[in-house]
Amino acid sequence: MTRVIGFIGLGNMGEPMVMNLLKAGFQVKVYNRTPEKTKAVVEAGAEQVNRPADAAAPGGIVITMVANDQAVEELVLGPNGFGEVLGQGGIHVSMSTIAPATSRKLAAYHQEHGSQYVASPVFGRPEAAAAQKLNILSSGSSVAKERVKSIQEALGQRVFDVGEEPESANVIKLGGNFMIMAAMEAMAEAFNLAEKNGIDRQLAAEIYASTLFNCTVYQSYGQMIANKQFEPAGFQLALGLKDCNLVLEEANSTKTPMPLAGLLHNRLLTSVAKNRGNQDWAALARIALEEAGLE
Repeated sequence: MTRVIGFIGLGNMGEPMVMNLLKAGFQVKVYNRTPEKTKAVVEAGAEQVNRPADAAAPGGIVITMVANDQAVEELVLGPNGFGEVLGQGGIHVSMSTIAPATSRKLAAYHQEHGSQYVASPVFGRPEAAAAQKLNILSSGSSVAKERVKSIQEALGQRVFDVGEEPESANVIKLGGNFMIMAAMEAMAEAFNLAEKNGIDRQLAAEIYASTLFNCTVYQSYGQMIANKQFEPAGFQLALGLKDCNLVLEEANSTKTPMPLAGLLHNRLLTSVAKNRGNQDWAALARIALEEAGLE
Protein backbone atom coordinates (compact mmCIF):
# COMPACT_ATOMS: atom_id res chain seq x y z
CA MET A 1 0.00 0.00 0.00
CA THR A 2 1.21 3.48 -0.82
CA ARG A 3 2.72 5.38 2.09
CA VAL A 4 1.85 8.76 0.53
CA ILE A 5 -1.57 10.14 1.47
CA GLY A 6 -3.40 13.33 0.62
CA PHE A 7 -5.28 14.86 3.55
CA ILE A 8 -7.71 17.74 3.14
CA GLY A 9 -9.17 19.62 6.13
CA LEU A 10 -6.97 20.76 9.01
CA GLY A 11 -9.59 21.71 11.57
CA ASN A 12 -9.95 20.57 15.18
CA MET A 13 -10.11 16.95 14.04
CA GLY A 14 -7.91 17.01 10.97
CA GLU A 15 -4.76 18.36 12.56
CA PRO A 16 -4.35 15.64 15.23
CA MET A 17 -5.28 12.99 12.67
CA VAL A 18 -2.48 14.12 10.35
CA MET A 19 -0.08 14.12 13.29
CA ASN A 20 -0.91 10.47 13.94
CA LEU A 21 -0.42 9.56 10.29
CA LEU A 22 3.01 11.18 10.36
CA LYS A 23 3.88 9.28 13.55
CA ALA A 24 2.84 6.06 11.83
CA GLY A 25 5.34 6.72 9.05
CA PHE A 26 3.05 7.94 6.30
CA GLN A 27 4.05 10.78 4.01
CA VAL A 28 1.18 13.27 3.98
CA LYS A 29 0.33 16.02 1.52
CA VAL A 30 -2.04 18.49 3.16
CA TYR A 31 -4.42 21.08 1.82
CA ASN A 32 -6.58 23.48 3.79
CA ARG A 33 -8.72 26.34 2.57
CA THR A 34 -7.00 28.52 5.20
CA PRO A 35 -3.30 27.80 4.56
CA GLU A 36 -2.20 29.10 7.97
CA LYS A 37 -3.85 26.11 9.65
CA THR A 38 -1.35 23.75 8.04
CA LYS A 39 1.60 25.26 9.93
CA ALA A 40 1.80 22.74 12.78
CA VAL A 41 1.59 19.65 10.59
CA VAL A 42 4.04 21.07 8.06
CA GLU A 43 6.51 21.68 10.88
CA ALA A 44 5.95 18.03 11.88
CA GLY A 45 6.82 16.82 8.39
CA ALA A 46 3.75 17.11 6.17
CA GLU A 47 3.96 18.71 2.72
CA GLN A 48 1.63 21.63 2.05
CA VAL A 49 -0.01 21.90 -1.37
CA ASN A 50 -1.89 24.82 -2.87
CA ARG A 51 -4.86 23.08 -4.51
CA PRO A 52 -7.04 20.07 -3.61
CA ALA A 53 -5.95 18.45 -6.87
CA ASP A 54 -2.31 18.63 -5.74
CA ALA A 55 -3.10 16.46 -2.70
CA ALA A 56 -3.93 13.55 -5.00
CA ALA A 57 -1.82 11.28 -7.18
CA PRO A 58 -3.03 8.85 -9.86
CA GLY A 59 -3.95 5.62 -8.09
CA GLY A 60 -3.35 7.22 -4.69
CA ILE A 61 -5.40 7.85 -1.56
CA VAL A 62 -6.99 11.12 -0.43
CA ILE A 63 -8.72 11.65 2.91
CA THR A 64 -11.24 14.45 3.38
CA MET A 65 -12.22 15.74 6.83
CA VAL A 66 -14.24 18.92 6.23
CA ALA A 67 -17.32 20.60 7.66
CA ASN A 68 -20.19 19.70 5.37
CA ASP A 69 -21.51 18.07 2.20
CA GLN A 70 -20.97 21.12 0.01
CA ALA A 71 -17.31 21.33 0.98
CA VAL A 72 -16.70 17.65 0.18
CA GLU A 73 -18.43 17.89 -3.19
CA GLU A 74 -16.47 21.02 -4.08
CA LEU A 75 -13.18 19.29 -3.26
CA VAL A 76 -14.00 16.36 -5.52
CA LEU A 77 -16.06 17.90 -8.31
CA GLY A 78 -15.18 21.59 -8.31
CA PRO A 79 -12.44 23.60 -10.02
CA ASN A 80 -9.05 22.31 -8.89
CA GLY A 81 -10.83 19.30 -7.34
CA PHE A 82 -9.02 16.00 -6.96
CA GLY A 83 -11.72 13.76 -8.42
CA GLU A 84 -10.26 13.42 -11.90
CA VAL A 85 -6.69 13.19 -10.62
CA LEU A 86 -7.20 10.00 -8.59
CA GLY A 87 -8.04 7.95 -11.65
CA GLN A 88 -7.83 4.18 -11.92
CA GLY A 89 -7.20 2.55 -8.55
CA GLY A 90 -7.39 5.76 -6.54
CA ILE A 91 -9.40 5.90 -3.33
CA HIS A 92 -11.26 8.76 -1.68
CA VAL A 93 -11.77 8.21 2.05
CA SER A 94 -14.47 10.60 3.28
CA MET A 95 -14.29 10.97 7.07
CA SER A 96 -16.73 13.88 7.31
CA THR A 97 -20.26 13.66 8.69
CA ILE A 98 -22.32 13.97 5.52
CA ALA A 99 -25.67 12.83 4.14
CA PRO A 100 -26.01 9.24 2.90
CA ALA A 101 -27.24 10.66 -0.41
CA THR A 102 -23.98 12.61 -0.79
CA SER A 103 -21.98 9.43 -0.25
CA ARG A 104 -24.01 7.67 -2.93
CA LYS A 105 -23.37 10.56 -5.33
CA LEU A 106 -19.63 10.61 -4.65
CA ALA A 107 -19.34 6.82 -4.91
CA ALA A 108 -21.07 6.91 -8.30
CA TYR A 109 -18.75 9.68 -9.50
CA HIS A 110 -15.62 7.80 -8.45
CA GLN A 111 -16.84 4.60 -10.06
CA GLU A 112 -17.36 6.44 -13.35
CA HIS A 113 -13.78 7.74 -13.17
CA GLY A 114 -12.14 4.44 -12.24
CA SER A 115 -11.51 5.34 -8.61
CA GLN A 116 -13.20 4.08 -5.43
CA TYR A 117 -14.94 5.64 -2.46
CA VAL A 118 -14.93 4.65 1.21
CA ALA A 119 -17.22 6.39 3.70
CA SER A 120 -15.35 6.49 6.99
CA PRO A 121 -16.85 8.95 9.52
CA VAL A 122 -15.62 8.75 13.09
CA PHE A 123 -16.87 8.83 16.65
CA GLY A 124 -14.69 10.94 18.93
CA ARG A 125 -13.79 14.51 19.80
CA PRO A 126 -10.45 16.25 19.06
CA GLU A 127 -8.87 14.89 22.24
CA ALA A 128 -9.75 11.35 21.12
CA ALA A 129 -8.26 12.07 17.70
CA ALA A 130 -5.03 13.26 19.33
CA ALA A 131 -4.87 10.15 21.53
CA GLN A 132 -5.53 7.83 18.56
CA LYS A 133 -8.75 6.72 20.27
CA LEU A 134 -11.26 7.38 17.51
CA ASN A 135 -13.81 4.71 16.64
CA ILE A 136 -13.92 4.58 12.86
CA LEU A 137 -16.74 3.42 10.61
CA SER A 138 -16.02 2.04 7.15
CA SER A 139 -18.30 1.22 4.22
CA GLY A 140 -17.62 0.64 0.55
CA SER A 141 -16.07 -2.06 -1.61
CA SER A 142 -14.17 -4.73 0.29
CA VAL A 143 -11.08 -4.19 -1.86
CA ALA A 144 -10.95 -0.46 -1.11
CA LYS A 145 -11.65 -0.96 2.59
CA GLU A 146 -8.83 -3.47 2.90
CA ARG A 147 -6.41 -1.12 1.18
CA VAL A 148 -7.13 1.78 3.55
CA LYS A 149 -7.47 -0.24 6.76
CA SER A 150 -3.90 0.36 7.96
CA ILE A 151 -4.49 4.10 7.54
CA GLN A 152 -7.69 3.91 9.58
CA GLU A 153 -5.90 1.86 12.25
CA ALA A 154 -3.24 4.57 12.52
CA LEU A 155 -6.01 7.03 13.38
CA GLY A 156 -8.15 5.15 15.87
CA GLN A 157 -8.61 2.32 18.30
CA ARG A 158 -11.15 0.28 16.32
CA VAL A 159 -12.51 0.08 12.77
CA PHE A 160 -16.10 -1.07 12.26
CA ASP A 161 -16.95 -2.57 8.85
CA VAL A 162 -20.50 -1.41 8.05
CA GLY A 163 -20.84 -3.18 4.70
CA GLU A 164 -20.54 -2.65 0.96
CA GLU A 165 -23.08 0.13 0.43
CA PRO A 166 -21.18 3.44 0.47
CA GLU A 167 -23.79 5.31 2.54
CA SER A 168 -24.09 2.75 5.36
CA ALA A 169 -21.35 4.27 7.52
CA ASN A 170 -23.02 7.68 7.21
CA VAL A 171 -26.37 6.30 8.40
CA ILE A 172 -24.70 4.82 11.50
CA LYS A 173 -22.79 8.06 12.13
CA LEU A 174 -25.93 10.19 11.94
CA GLY A 175 -27.77 7.80 14.25
CA GLY A 176 -24.91 8.00 16.73
CA ASN A 177 -24.84 11.79 16.69
CA PHE A 178 -28.61 11.84 17.19
CA MET A 179 -28.20 9.67 20.29
CA ILE A 180 -25.47 11.95 21.66
CA MET A 181 -27.80 14.95 21.28
CA ALA A 182 -30.59 13.02 22.99
CA ALA A 183 -28.25 12.10 25.86
CA MET A 184 -27.23 15.73 26.31
CA GLU A 185 -30.85 16.86 26.49
CA ALA A 186 -31.63 14.08 28.99
CA MET A 187 -28.67 15.09 31.15
CA ALA A 188 -29.67 18.74 31.04
CA GLU A 189 -33.16 17.95 32.29
CA ALA A 190 -32.02 15.46 34.96
CA PHE A 191 -29.34 17.79 36.32
CA ASN A 192 -31.86 20.63 36.41
CA LEU A 193 -34.21 18.43 38.41
CA ALA A 194 -31.42 17.73 40.90
CA GLU A 195 -30.46 21.41 41.22
CA LYS A 196 -34.07 22.51 41.70
CA ASN A 197 -34.22 20.09 44.62
CA GLY A 198 -31.08 21.44 46.24
CA ILE A 199 -28.77 18.68 45.02
CA ASP A 200 -25.39 19.52 43.57
CA ARG A 201 -25.38 19.18 39.75
CA GLN A 202 -21.83 17.87 39.71
CA LEU A 203 -22.75 15.15 42.21
CA ALA A 204 -25.71 14.09 40.08
CA ALA A 205 -23.47 13.95 37.02
CA GLU A 206 -20.88 11.85 38.85
CA ILE A 207 -23.47 9.36 40.11
CA TYR A 208 -25.12 8.86 36.73
CA ALA A 209 -21.84 8.62 34.82
CA SER A 210 -20.37 6.03 37.20
CA THR A 211 -23.46 3.82 37.57
CA LEU A 212 -26.37 3.70 35.10
CA PHE A 213 -24.54 5.48 32.26
CA ASN A 214 -20.88 4.61 32.71
CA CYS A 215 -19.73 5.66 29.24
CA THR A 216 -17.77 8.37 27.46
CA VAL A 217 -20.74 10.51 26.40
CA TYR A 218 -22.16 10.81 29.91
CA GLN A 219 -18.74 11.31 31.46
CA SER A 220 -17.44 14.01 29.11
CA TYR A 221 -20.60 15.90 28.18
CA GLY A 222 -21.99 15.31 31.66
CA GLN A 223 -19.20 17.43 33.13
CA MET A 224 -19.78 20.24 30.65
CA ILE A 225 -23.53 20.30 31.29
CA ALA A 226 -23.17 19.95 35.06
CA ASN A 227 -20.67 22.82 35.16
CA LYS A 228 -22.62 24.93 32.63
CA GLN A 229 -19.36 25.39 30.74
CA PHE A 230 -19.62 25.22 26.97
CA GLU A 231 -16.40 26.79 25.76
CA PRO A 232 -13.99 26.13 24.19
CA ALA A 233 -15.93 24.15 21.61
CA GLY A 234 -14.64 20.72 20.67
CA PHE A 235 -17.54 20.43 18.23
CA GLN A 236 -19.45 23.57 17.41
CA LEU A 237 -23.19 23.77 18.01
CA ALA A 238 -23.75 25.06 14.47
CA LEU A 239 -22.29 21.81 13.16
CA GLY A 240 -24.60 19.91 15.51
CA LEU A 241 -27.54 21.66 13.89
CA LYS A 242 -26.20 20.66 10.48
CA ASP A 243 -26.04 17.03 11.60
CA CYS A 244 -29.53 17.14 13.08
CA ASN A 245 -30.80 18.49 9.76
CA LEU A 246 -29.15 15.54 8.03
CA VAL A 247 -30.81 13.13 10.47
CA LEU A 248 -34.24 14.60 9.76
CA GLU A 249 -33.64 14.60 6.00
CA GLU A 250 -32.76 10.92 6.06
CA ALA A 251 -35.70 10.17 8.36
CA ASN A 252 -38.05 11.91 5.93
CA SER A 253 -36.60 10.22 2.87
CA THR A 254 -36.98 6.76 4.44
CA LYS A 255 -40.31 7.49 6.18
CA THR A 256 -38.76 6.87 9.60
CA PRO A 257 -40.59 8.73 12.40
CA MET A 258 -38.06 10.40 14.74
CA PRO A 259 -40.06 12.75 16.98
CA LEU A 260 -37.21 13.21 19.44
CA ALA A 261 -35.00 14.45 16.60
CA GLY A 262 -37.57 17.17 15.99
CA LEU A 263 -37.30 18.37 19.59
CA LEU A 264 -33.51 18.35 19.41
CA HIS A 265 -33.63 20.30 16.16
CA ASN A 266 -35.67 23.01 17.90
CA ARG A 267 -33.13 23.14 20.75
CA LEU A 268 -30.25 23.54 18.33
CA LEU A 269 -32.04 25.99 16.07
CA THR A 270 -33.03 28.16 19.03
CA SER A 271 -29.44 28.06 20.27
CA VAL A 272 -28.08 29.24 16.92
CA ALA A 273 -30.72 31.98 16.85
CA LYS A 274 -29.35 33.09 20.24
CA ASN A 275 -25.86 33.40 18.69
CA ARG A 276 -24.47 30.29 20.37
CA GLY A 277 -23.40 28.54 17.19
CA ASN A 278 -19.69 28.79 18.04
CA GLN A 279 -20.14 27.19 21.47
CA ASP A 280 -19.83 23.46 21.99
CA TRP A 281 -22.94 21.58 20.90
CA ALA A 282 -23.50 20.62 24.54
CA ALA A 283 -24.74 24.22 24.84
CA LEU A 284 -28.10 22.96 23.61
CA ALA A 285 -28.53 22.27 27.35
CA ARG A 286 -28.75 26.02 27.96
CA ILE A 287 -32.32 26.07 26.63
CA ALA A 288 -33.39 23.64 29.35
CA LEU A 289 -31.47 25.73 31.89
CA GLU A 290 -33.34 28.84 30.82
CA GLU A 291 -36.69 27.09 30.90
CA ALA A 292 -35.94 25.92 34.45
CA GLY A 293 -34.89 29.42 35.53
CA LEU A 294 -31.35 28.25 36.25
CA GLU A 295 -29.37 30.47 33.90
